[in-house]
Amino acid sequence: MGSQANPNQDDYKLKDTKPELGERWPHGGVRGGGGWISSERITSTYDLVEQMYYVYVRVVKARDLPPNQVTGSSDPYVEVKLGNYKGKTQHFEKRTNPEWKQVFAFSKDKIHASFLEVFVRDREMVARDDYLGRVVFNMNEVPTRVPPDSPLAPQWYRLEDRRGEHKLRGEIMLAVWMGTQADEAFPDAWHSDAATARGEGVFSARSKVYVSPKLWYLRVNVIEAHDVESADKSQLPQVFVKAQVGNQILKTNMCPTKTTNPFWNEDLIFVAAEPFEEKLVLTVENKTPSRDETVGRIQLPLNVFEKRLDHRPIHSRWFNLEKFGFGALEGDKRMEHKFSTRIHLRACLEGAYHVLDESSMYISDQRPTERQLWKQPIGILEVGILSAQGLLPMKTVDGKGATDAYCVAKYGQKWVRTRTIVNSSGPKWNEQYTWEVYDPCTVITLGAFDNCHLGGNDSGPGKDSRIGKVRIRLSTLETDRIYAHSYPLLVLQPSGVKKMGELQLAFRFTCLSLANMMYLYWHPLLPKMHYLHPFTVNQLDFLRFQAMNIVASRLARAEPPLRKEVVEYMLDIDSHMWSMRRSKANFFRIVSLFSGAISISKWLGEVCHWKNPITSVLVHVLFFILICFPELILPTIFLYMFLIGIWNFWFRPRHPPHMDIKLSWAEAVHPDELDEEFDTFPTSKAQDVTRMRYDRLRSVAGRIQTVIGDMATQGERFQALLSWRDPRATSLFIVFCLVAAVVLYVIPFRIVILGAGLFVLRHPRLRSKQPSVPSNFFRRLPARADSML
Repeated sequence: MGSQANPNQDDYKLKDTKPELGERWPHGGVRGGGGWISSERITSTYDLVEQMYYVYVRVVKARDLPPNQVTGSSDPYVEVKLGNYKGKTQHFEKRTNPEWKQVFAFSKDKIHASFLEVFVRDREMVARDDYLGRVVFNMNEVPTRVPPDSPLAPQWYRLEDRRGEHKLRGEIMLAVWMGTQADEAFPDAWHSDAATARGEGVFSARSKVYVSPKLWYLRVNVIEAHDVESADKSQLPQVFVKAQVGNQILKTNMCPTKTTNPFWNEDLIFVAAEPFEEKLVLTVENKTPSRDETVGRIQLPLNVFEKRLDHRPIHSRWFNLEKFGFGALEGDKRMEHKFSTRIHLRACLEGAYHVLDESSMYISDQRPTERQLWKQPIGILEVGILSAQGLLPMKTVDGKGATDAYCVAKYGQKWVRTRTIVNSSGPKWNEQYTWEVYDPCTVITLGAFDNCHLGGNDSGPGKDSRIGKVRIRLSTLETDRIYAHSYPLLVLQPSGVKKMGELQLAFRFTCLSLANMMYLYWHPLLPKMHYLHPFTVNQLDFLRFQAMNIVASRLARAEPPLRKEVVEYMLDIDSHMWSMRRSKANFFRIVSLFSGAISISKWLGEVCHWKNPITSVLVHVLFFILICFPELILPTIFLYMFLIGIWNFWFRPRHPPHMDIKLSWAEAVHPDELDEEFDTFPTSKAQDVTRMRYDRLRSVAGRIQTVIGDMATQGERFQALLSWRDPRATSLFIVFCLVAAVVLYVIPFRIVILGAGLFVLRHPRLRSKQPSVPSNFFRRLPARADSML
C-alpha cells in the first residue's frame, strides 16, 4: 500500500519496544539470583538480545560401517531428526569411515518432541536408501552448555536397529547439548529456521562477518618521456599517456607540442585493494589524424611502489617501455635489443588518506589506510538485531507469498550478516555484534533483505530484494544507555513510498574515554592529507565510485557471498543521480533553515510597525540599556544563547533519528517523477517521455539559473560601489563615506547608534511607504549581467 492510501502516519514513526534483554539460565532458572541481567552489566556478551535456546548436534565421524551387500561399498550420510525437522549431512562415496564434522541447530521454541533421532543411511541411486542404524537421545537428559564453558566432548555411540532392541555393526561420534546463540557453533551450524534451503543455499542462509578489503589511493605522477618515435618517421609525435588499473582508465592531456621528449607532470589517481591483483598498465599513444597509435607499453605490479605515510615527496624513477606495433615490418630484427622509449614516473601508494567507499554524508569510518596512523578507539558500539514484524511477501513460492529475510549491518570495515529465517513475516534473529568506534560523528547502516539464493526457490528473482534500511548516527546517542526501538522499514518504489515492515533493534554506545571523544570535536573530520593535498570534486566522485565497485566485487567473492546489489544499496551507490523528489526535499530543507531568520525578521517588522505597543516599548528600553552600556551587548547575546540551550534541554529528542517520509518529500511525489528516479542511466524510456522530462529539467534548471544570477548580481553591485563602473554612483558613495567618517569622528559612536536605532524603530506614522534611500541607491548600481550573451 502506498503512502497516499495510508492515512495512519504513525506507521512511519519510530516506536519504543520493551524486549526482555539479557541472559537467563535455561529451564526457567535464574542466573546470579537476579533473573534478567540489568543494563548496567556490561560484561555479558549477549545482553542486548533476547536469549534463544537451540538443541545442538555435532556429527563428527563414523567407523566400521557395514558395506552394501550388492556393491560391496557404502555411500554413508547422516540424517538428524527432531520433531518435524530433518537435517542431512553430505554423503561420501565408498567410505566406511567417513568424517562429516557438521553441526545442526534446532530452535527449541518451535520443537516439542521428546526424542532426538540420529540416523545413518547408505545412499542409493535408484532404490530407497539403506538403513544402517540409529542413535536416540531423550531430550530431558540433554546437558546444557553456557559459554565460556569449553565445548562438549563428542562420544562414540553404537548404532541400534529401528526398534532399539539390538546393537548393529558400526559406531558414530556425536555431541548433543542445549545452548544459546552465544555458542561458538551457532554461526556455522545448519539451522532448522532454514530447513528448506538446498545445495549451496545452505551456506547462503548462515550468519557471517565480512571485512572490507584494505583500500589504497595509487598516485601516479607522469612527468615526461624520452625518445618517443612515431611510425611515420617524417612526423614528430604528439603523444599522451593512458594508464589503467583494473577497470579504471585515466589519460593525461595531450602534450601541446610535437616532440620526441614530451612533458606532462600530471597526477593520475586510482583506487587499489589489497591483495594487489591488478597491475598498472601504462601506454604511450601518438595522436594521428586517422587513429591513436601505440608507441610503447609497460606493466608494473603495484607492490613495487613505495607506500607514503605523509606529504613528503618520494623519488621518481625511469622505466623502459616495450616496443609496440610498427616494428613488425622489420622481421626478426624486432627481437634485437634496441634503444627504448623511456618514461619518467613518480608513483606511490598513499597511506595517509582515508579511501572513501561510501557516501560522505553517511560515513562510518575516517581512519587513514595505514594502520600505524590509527589512534586508539574512543568507544564500543554494540548492536542487537532482534527481530522484524509485519514483513510483506517479497516473492511467490508454490503459489504463496514468502519472505526469507536476513539483515546486514555495516560500520567501518566490518560487515555483518545475520542468518536467513525462511518463510517468516516475523523473523527472530537475536544476534549481537560489536564494533570499535574511533569517531562519534559516524553512521552505522543496517539493511534488511530477502534471500533469493536458497536453492529451492527457482521462481524467485536473481537478486536479493531490498526490504528497507536504517541509519543511526552515533553522535546522536547518549553513552552507556540501551536503546530499544522498532524502526519502520521504508522503501521508495515506482508506485510510491511503501512500508515493508518493522525492524526491532537494541544498541548501546559505550564510551571508553570521554576526554578523547571531546578532543576529537576540535579536529578535522578526515586525515590531514585530505586538506594538505586535496582532491578535486570530480576526482572524489570518480574515486568513490571505483572504491564502491571494488568493495562490492570483493565481498561478492566471499563464501557465502555478500552480493553486489546488497553492498551497493548499503553504500548508497546511486545517491549522486538526479532526482526531482530529492531536489525538492533539499530545497525545503534550506527553506526550513531560514525559517528562524525569517520569523525573527517578521518579529522585528512587527516591533518597528508597533503591532504590539508593549513589546515595542520594551524593545526601546532594552535598546537604550545596551546603548548606555555597550559592553553588555556581546555578554547579553551569549547569555541569551546559553538560556535557549538550557531551555531546549528539556525538549531534546529522546529517540535516535529514523527515515522520515515528510523530510524526504516521499509522501506527495508525482508518479512520473518517481518513474524518472527509477529510470536506468542512460535512459531506457521512449523518445517523447525523454523529451518531456528534458523540458521539465530545463524549466527547473532555468529557475535555479535565475536565482544564482540574482545572487551574483547583488554581489557585483557591492563591487560596483567603489569600482567606478557607474562614475556618478561611485562619486556619491565616496562623498557619503567622507561625510560619514567626519560625522563618526566628531559625534560619539553611542549617539550615532542611538539615532540609527530610533530611526529604524520609529512609529508607522513617521514612515513612508516608498522604498528607503539606501535600497533605491543599491538597486540602481550596475552589475555585469549587461555583458552576458
